[in-house]
Amino acid sequence: MDAFGDNFEQSEVDPAAEFLAREQNALAGLEDEIPPVATATNGSVNGDSAPKAEDDNDDFAGFTVPKQVTEEPEKIRKWREDQKTRLEEKDREEERKKDELREQARKELEDWYKHHEETISKTKAANRESAKNAEKQFVAETDEIEPGTEWERIAKLCDFNPKTNKSSKDISRMRSIILQLKQNPIQATKKV
Repeated sequence: MDAFGDNFEQSEVDPAAEFLAREQNALAGLEDEIPPVATATNGSVNGDSAPKAEDDNDDFAGFTVPKQVTEEPEKIRKWREDQKTRLEEKDREEERKKDELREQARKELEDWYKHHEETISKTKAANRESAKNAEKQFVAETDEIEPGTEWERIAKLCDFNPKTNKSSKDISRMRSIILQLKQNPIQATKKV
C-alpha cells in the first residue's frame, strides 16, 4: 500500500495547528498596542452582555471583554437635539397644513354640493316648463285636426334621431314607412 501513498501509520503534523502557532508568534506583541473593542457576546443586542451561566461550555469561559464606554462628542449631541426640535417643528407644521387642506376641501365640497343642487333645481324647473309648453301645444293641435294630417302628427311624436336610441331595437323600417306616409298619405295607404 505504500505505492499508493496510503501510509496511515505515520503521524503527520496538523496544518491548522501549525498555521495557528505561526500566527500567534507573529501577533504576540500587538495585544498591548491595540485597545480592546467592546463586542456583543452570546447574541446580545446593543453591546449589553447577557448574563452567563457558570456551566456554559464556552471556549472563552472566564474571559470577559471590558466594556468600553464612549461619550458622544458635544457637537454631535447638540446636532441631535437641534435635529429633534427641527423634526418636531416640521411635524407640527405638517399637521397644521393638513388641517388647512381638510378645511379647504370641506368648503369646496360644500360649494360643489350647493352648485350641484342649484343646477338640478334649474334643470327640473326647465323640464317642467318645457313639459307644460309641450302639453299646451299638443292640446292646441288636437283641436285643429284636419283630414290628411294624421301621419304628419304621428311623425312629430316619433323620435327619428338614430343616435339617441343606440340600445333599443332597430326601427329603421318603421321610421321609413311613417316618413313615406307623412309625405304621401293617400298613395301610401293604397299600396299597403
